[in-house]
Amino acid sequence: MRLTDLSSKTSRWFDPAAPLSDIVISSRIRLARNLAGHRFTCRCDDEEKKNILQTLRETILSLSQPGDISFIDIAVGSNLERDFLIERQLISRNLAASKGPRGVVIAENELFAAQINEEDHLRLSVLAAGLNADKCWQRINSIDDEISEKIEYAFSPRYGFLTACPTNVGTGIRVSVMLHLPALKLTDQLKKLFDSAKDMNLTVRGLFGEGTEAVGDFFQLSNQVTLGVREEKIVEDFQALIIPKIVEYERIARDRLLVKDANILDDKIARAFAVLKNARLISSHEAMFLLSNLRMGINMGRIKEIPIETINELFMLTQPAHLQINKGQLLNAEQRDILRAETIRAKLN
Repeated sequence: MRLTDLSSKTSRWFDPAAPLSDIVISSRIRLARNLAGHRFTCRCDDEEKKNILQTLRETILSLSQPGDISFIDIAVGSNLERDFLIERQLISRNLAASKGPRGVVIAENELFAAQINEEDHLRLSVLAAGLNADKCWQRINSIDDEISEKIEYAFSPRYGFLTACPTNVGTGIRVSVMLHLPALKLTDQLKKLFDSAKDMNLTVRGLFGEGTEAVGDFFQLSNQVTLGVREEKIVEDFQALIIPKIVEYERIARDRLLVKDANILDDKIARAFAVLKNARLISSHEAMFLLSNLRMGINMGRIKEIPIETINELFMLTQPAHLQINKGQLLNAEQRDILRAETIRAKLN
């Protein structure tokens, strides 16, 4: 798989036809697993990591999954290539920054990825556009079962799957849903949401997961508890209770803006549109913020001349690594800001 094959198109998890896609960008389920008979990655030397990598690479590439899957060696890749994979939500910042033999197996449609020698020996991920946690669970459970028929996982009858971090012990499952919540932010209701999430043992993270801040009003909501709760229960709660309720709150906030603060709303959207269509220099952070406002305007029917697909595409194409890979050269910050502005103007005008 060549990264240039991916860099000029939008990820499959940005699909406007998916359930609740105006607010729910994507659903993801991750499973943390380790091989029996090996130390955790943090205690392995390079030789043991190499053996783990070879075993898991061969196993995963042999899976009976639809479509092509490819292996990318993270250890020999450039920093730009690693940043690109982070932007596509295919690897974590932890895997990118780690040392020694490590890699990732990626499905051609980008909806399945397997990180090898991250914090755990194996981090399986399945993604889907919109609210599709149940669909993700069905697929990743099938993949996990097939892998477990070929290799032995580190497992305790008492504690479940053994993981490097105690917070993942048990099922090893992490359900994450990426949400676009501009109206809740505009109406100062995010703190209430975050407090409620904490009370429910949920974690709120930024666009690129753990250790990142929210950018462009995008937030990832995920479970904290993995021990003593069935995977199906966690998935069902996200699919049928937690996320639909947050979507309801965001819709109420949007309706309130239309009724009580329509001029403020339209001004914010119009200013974002004007800047994006005319800017000659624009940073990644500013572009995400303005595109977020424009996306809200389109989904609320305040802007009709720009299709939502264009905005979704710009969220990907304007990321720093995407700009440089599509340009075919390394760029400094100012050059990226110029190219980002040019890219946005070309799409919006």
